[in-house]
Amino acid sequence: MEKENRHVSLYSAIAIVVANIIGVGVFTSLGFQVLDIKDPTALMMLWLIGGVVALCGALVYGEIGTVFPRSGGEYNYLSNLYSPFVGFLSGWISSTVAFAAPVAVAAMAFGAYLGKVINVDPKILAISLIFLITAIHATSLKAGFGFQNVFSTLKVLLILAFIGFGLAYREHQDITLNFTDATWDQMKGKAFAIGLVYVGYAYSGWNASAYLAGEIKNVKRNLPLSSFIGTALVILLYLLLTYVFIYTVPIQDLADAQAKDFSKPIEVGYFSAEHIFGHGGANIMAIIISLLLVSTCSAMILAGPRVMKAMGDDIKLLKFLSFSSAKGTPYMAIIVQSIISAILIFTASFDQILVYVGFTLQLSTFFTVLGIFIIRFRKLNEGLSSYKTFLYPITPIIFLAVNAWVIYFVASGKPTESMYGVATLGIGAVVYFINKMRNKA
Repeated sequence: MEKENRHVSLYSAIAIVVANIIGVGVFTSLGFQVLDIKDPTALMMLWLIGGVVALCGALVYGEIGTVFPRSGGEYNYLSNLYSPFVGFLSGWISSTVAFAAPVAVAAMAFGAYLGKVINVDPKILAISLIFLITAIHATSLKAGFGFQNVFSTLKVLLILAFIGFGLAYREHQDITLNFTDATWDQMKGKAFAIGLVYVGYAYSGWNASAYLAGEIKNVKRNLPLSSFIGTALVILLYLLLTYVFIYTVPIQDLADAQAKDFSKPIEVGYFSAEHIFGHGGANIMAIIISLLLVSTCSAMILAGPRVMKAMGDDIKLLKFLSFSSAKGTPYMAIIVQSIISAILIFTASFDQILVYVGFTLQLSTFFTVLGIFIIRFRKLNEGLSSYKTFLYPITPIIFLAVNAWVIYFVASGKPTESMYGVATLGIGAVVYFINKMRNKA
């Protein structure tokens, strides 16, 4: 029975990782970053450091995932490493915001880009996209994974084409990537730490294959491989994309455009395409970028509900989330997550969602990566032919140190969004203890 359920190939797992990572963040968050960071080298280092941290996390998750090879991601890992209560809180984050909010953000960006070309309300476009993808994934596993593979491959090819045209742009900016005193000053400041939240959000999804671990073929080999290959590929694409953005558009122009309205991001990809291709070409690029975001929404609507289903299997109060079709599609969890995403589209601003989700995700992944030391101390991986974390303990220490630094600066620099994250955990704790009392009754 276990083998019958393992239908996700290595290629599909990599596609899910790439599609989960590459979303709205890289095409929009640069506008917020350049408000305080003007040095090109500092901006590139922002994306490089964020990528290295994500890769360190992926390497550690590869070992944790092979020790606990069940679907559910952090919910599964933290329940085994710490306690069911800690695991529930992580699963609560994943179920309520960690996937639903990024789906909302990606759908909002989809509506914003496509809305530049066709005269339709961006929110209507966003909601329509969510409902369409929900219908595909809630009805057929085969159609869902096929849809995901096609759009993920298309996404990478389109990005490579855009990078090629950008690097060939003749009227480019004079960009010199040298470390200067200004570079170091900007890298040591609070703005750089908060910028890492945006970058960390843009890289979120490096652990996507962990959520489907119970469905991946040859999981002890393919789980770590998919995380590593997918994350490494995205680091390269992100660095090239960021370089193309600041290579084709003056940094100050991006900052001035973002300063006009802090509530929503500027479409950096559209700005860059307008310089490269002219206004007509920019409209074509807006359509292309909107297509890229289809893959992002699809990947998160595919992965996120696996956490909800795992919680529904374990917790009576949430049992309705475990309802699946005869072929194993967790349709109820998919529908619930999409409803939350739709609500967020009408109730929150883009910037608030980015920081709020980034903060809560970092708390969850921080304690998961910390768990690698518990695994080694308890010798839980002994006797298993599982992958061992490359360059242990350096990789987890890098991940933990950078994330601790970012969490501290976000808590002090964005207290409102941080409190939203704490409040989300508080609500989760209430739900957990209500369920516990009901079980005792």
